[in-house]
Amino acid sequence: MKKIILFLALGLGVSQLAGGTALADTAGPMGNWARGDGVTKVKVAPCGENICATNTWIKPGVKNEKTGDVLVMTLKPEDKATYKGTAFDPQRNMNFRMTLSVKGDSMTTRGCVLGGIVCKSVSWARIN
Repeated sequence: MKKIILFLALGLGVSQLAGGTALADTAGPMGNWARGDGVTKVKVAPCGENICATNTWIKPGVKNEKTGDVLVMTLKPEDKATYKGTAFDPQRNMNFRMTLSVKGDSMTTRGCVLGGIVCKSVSWARIN
């Protein structure tokens, strides 16, 4: 359980969209993001028909995460700024439900496991 919570806390619940063109046509979540607590930075970009969040930097000393880890998301637009669906973490062979919301240079990801019993939200800031 601690590993699941750590994963959700790292906020790698950000990555692949089915019908990725909906996101690719707008700035939306595409780009570079820093997690609100300063622990990780990710690049969100199209990968196949989805989008992926790839760790580009991890704060020294953080265990169970490394640069290059990828999160694959299959999301559909709920409205102009919100996407919902699922995410897959290949490093942990784990699936979870995900909601991603973008407003300007701020993004929030919310990942849930165990049928929605355990959820974690993470805030992100867009970086260059």
